[in-house]
Amino acid sequence: MDKDLFKNIEKKSGVNMAEIFKLAESIKDANFKDEETVRGIIKKVAAIANKPVPKEKEDELVKAITKDPQSINLNKLTKMMDKK
Repeated sequence: MDKDLFKNIEKKSGVNMAEIFKLAESIKDANFKDEETVRGIIKKVAAIANKPVPKEKEDELVKAITKDPQSINLNKLTKMMDKK
């Protein structure tokens, strides 16, 4: 992949791409039907992004992900996070 692309993403988001790849590797075989696992992943993502996730939003995300892990995609999660 293009290193310049990752550098631009890091610059704009403030998120270290190495951390993202490390997280992706650690959750590749995760059980997304397990509430504890999903909560841990949400907390890791929030920490990497330096964005707090309110308890209500965490609960909503956990419910959606554990209900049907196959149906979750980035667009759906982004829309859920943007809801006020």
